[in-house]
Amino acid sequence: MTDAPLRGEQSRSVQPAARLRGEPRLPGDKSISHRALIMAALAEGRSLISGAGDGRDVQATAGILAALGATVERVGGDGLNVDYSVTSPGVDGLHESEAILDCRNSGTSLRLCSGLVAGLPFFSVLDGDASLRSRPVARIIEPLRSMGAALYARRSDSLPPLVVIGRSQLRAIDFETRVPSAQVKSAILLAGLRAEGRTTVREAVATRDHTERMLRSRGIEVRREPAASSGGGSVAWTLEGGSRLSSLDQLVPADPSAAAFWLVAGAIHPDAELTLRGVGVNPTRRAAIDFLVRMGARISETAIGDVVDAAGGPSSEAGEPLADLTVRSSELTAIDLGPADVAAAIDEIPILCLAATQARGRTTIRGAGELRNKESDRIAGVVAGLAALGARIEVGGDDITITGPTALVGAATQTLDDHRLAMTFAVAGLIARGATTIDLAESAAVSYPSFFLELERLRA
Repeated sequence: MTDAPLRGEQSRSVQPAARLRGEPRLPGDKSISHRALIMAALAEGRSLISGAGDGRDVQATAGILAALGATVERVGGDGLNVDYSVTSPGVDGLHESEAILDCRNSGTSLRLCSGLVAGLPFFSVLDGDASLRSRPVARIIEPLRSMGAALYARRSDSLPPLVVIGRSQLRAIDFETRVPSAQVKSAILLAGLRAEGRTTVREAVATRDHTERMLRSRGIEVRREPAASSGGGSVAWTLEGGSRLSSLDQLVPADPSAAAFWLVAGAIHPDAELTLRGVGVNPTRRAAIDFLVRMGARISETAIGDVVDAAGGPSSEAGEPLADLTVRSSELTAIDLGPADVAAAIDEIPILCLAATQARGRTTIRGAGELRNKESDRIAGVVAGLAALGARIEVGGDDITITGPTALVGAATQTLDDHRLAMTFAVAGLIARGATTIDLAESAAVSYPSFFLELERLRA
C-alpha cells in the first residue's frame, strides 16, 4: 500500500480577494459517489455512474471494488469529476482480493466496504494511511459481529487494519447506533441484504439517507418509521434480506458539503456573488445551507427537480433533489447549534465556524465530539487555525464558542493534513488582511481536487 505521491507535501499562500464572482465548479457528491459504486458492484450487469467525484476517497472505493472482482473503468473525466462504468458478476460472483483492500484516507470506504464484505464468504483486510489507522472501528465491529461475521482489529478491536471473515448468509439484527452515523447505518443495511430476515437500524437522530434512496431505486424496499424507544426525533430503517439489486445508470449531484465552502465565502466577503449549479439538497444533507440562512446569509435557491436514476423515474423517496444556489455578501448574526444540529452538518462544522467569526454575537456549537474522530481532531484543528487568524474562539470539552465579528489577519495555519481544514483556512484567507499560509494544502484533493484552481478563478 502506497499513499498518493506528493500528498500534503505543498503549502499554499492565499491573499485577500477584492471581490468574488462566478460559478465554482463542484465535485460530484462524495457520499453518493461511494455508494453508487458499491451498489453497482452488488448488482449483476453494467451500471454507468456519471459525474462522480474524482477525489482520492472515491478513487479508494473504486479500487476496492475492482480488487473484489468488479470491472471498474473510467470512461470520462476532467480531473474534478469522472464517469465510471461498472460491470459486475453480481454479489455471488465477487471474490477474495489477493491484496489488502486499500481505503487510503477514506473512513467511508472502510466502513461501507466492511458491511459489503461481511456478507461475502471469504477473508478481507481493510487498511489505509496513518490517518485512517487512528479512526475508530469498534462501532462497525459490534453490529457486524452480531450478524455472524468475524471481525478483528488492533488495539483490542478499536483501530484499523480491520480483518473481516464474511459469511454468505448473515443473521438479521435490530440495532441502535450509539452515535449518529450514516456510515455505520449504511454498513449494517448493506450487510442486511445478505441476512435472513428483517434488519433494523435505529438512530436517535436521522442521518443522511443516500443509501436508503439508492436501495429503493434499485428495487429494495427500505422502510422508515419512528423509533419510539430512542426518544423524539428518532427513526428506524428496516429491510428484508435476500433481495437482489438491479443495475442502473446514475447521475451524481454536485456535493453540498463542497458547496458550503463557497456559500460561506460569498456570505462573509464584502463584495461577492457566487452561483452553484445542480447542488444536491437532500433534506438530510442541507443543514449547513439552512443554518447559514438562519444566520442571515443571502442565499437564493431555485429547485431544478430530482435526479432520475432509473428508467421511468423513481419515487421522490428514491431520487435526489437538486437546486441552483446563489449567495451574495451578507450580514450574519450568531446562532446556537446543539448535538442534533452537529450530527446533521458534521462535515460542514469547520466552515460554519469560520462563518461564525464574522457573525454578530456569540455562536455556540455544543456536542461536537464526533469531530475528533474525523481525518483529524477537527475541534482542535479548527480552533487552533482560526485563533491563529485572530478569531475569538474557545473550546470547552466538546463545545465550541465563537464571538464575532472579528477582523481576521493572515497567518500560518496547520491543516493536520485534513481536507476540510485546508479549505476552511483558504476561504478565511480571502477576507484576512495579509497572506494566509495553509500547510499540507494538497489534502484538499481528498474530496475537491480543483479547489485551489477554483479559488483563484473566482477572485480574478
